[in-house]
Amino acid sequence: MSTQVSATTAPAPGPERPRRRLRIGSVEVVAIGVVLVVMGQRFVVDAIEDAPALATWATIFVSICIQALPFLVLGVVLSAALMAFVPPSLIARALPRSPALSVPMAGAAGAVLPGCECASVPVAGSLVARGVAPAAAFAFLLAAPAINPVVLVATAVAFPGKPEVVFARLIASLAAAIVMGWLWARFGKAEWLRPPRRPSTGEGKLAVFRDSAQHDLLHAGGFLVVGGLLAATMNVVVPRSWLDAVADQPVISVLALAGLAVILAICSEADAFVAASLSQFSMTSRLAFLVVGPMVDVKLIALQAGTFGRSFAVRFAPVTFVVAVTSAVLTAWWLL
Repeated sequence: MSTQVSATTAPAPGPERPRRRLRIGSVEVVAIGVVLVVMGQRFVVDAIEDAPALATWATIFVSICIQALPFLVLGVVLSAALMAFVPPSLIARALPRSPALSVPMAGAAGAVLPGCECASVPVAGSLVARGVAPAAAFAFLLAAPAINPVVLVATAVAFPGKPEVVFARLIASLAAAIVMGWLWARFGKAEWLRPPRRPSTGEGKLAVFRDSAQHDLLHAGGFLVVGGLLAATMNVVVPRSWLDAVADQPVISVLALAGLAVILAICSEADAFVAASLSQFSMTSRLAFLVVGPMVDVKLIALQAGTFGRSFAVRFAPVTFVVAVTSAVLTAWWLL
């Protein structure tokens, strides 16, 4: 008897499993970059030995990054802890309702609750979403990245033996933040501000801490590398006579370094080391760099537009730039 296999007895094909797509994120990019650096270090060393200018460039770049990295990591960890474990409602309950009082208190709170620029924008958005007056939230947004303990200690290390630079940065940054808060309380309009969405509380605190720390470290670390590269390049490639010509012009040098701070967008935990490397510029110019950077730069403008709306960002950023430069110049005239 011939046996025939019925079609109905054949095993049914199982469900097709979705193919996993290979995704390359920021972590993978950093890992690949480290591997390439390790593999190519022999060629880099040989090239440096044959080119003194390249050796000088590498020395400046590496020194900036090595000095700034511990403060950057510490600031990122504290910022992530702030995002994960400190409820914005705690600040909301502590602030008075009067803008005349709440703005200075919110600005001073930046010294107690450290955070980098990337963290200050979402924290300010959370404060506004929970009912804090926008003027107070914006004073905190500008002050926190500029006057927190990590930034001030980093500034003291970058400018050894010059405590007046630390005090000047503290006073100029806090004054600019308070003035901007008061200006918004007096002239700000509700239609300029898009109400931020109330933050979700679905994620666990440890997950928020991990994600915030990973994002801020890679994001801020990338800007630190870019800033170090440009600072080293300026010191080696740009003719000294050009830099001296700009540095000798008081007004132009202040505006040049203030504009450079906007473009470089260096994290506030590391910008003092870049400012210290620009030794041909006056302390007034470098103070403007330190005050403007944590308050107005390209990444902050994008973050503010995404959180509070484009109408807010196009008005707030230019005024902040003018107030920050003015505060830096007046403070330098007083203390430096």
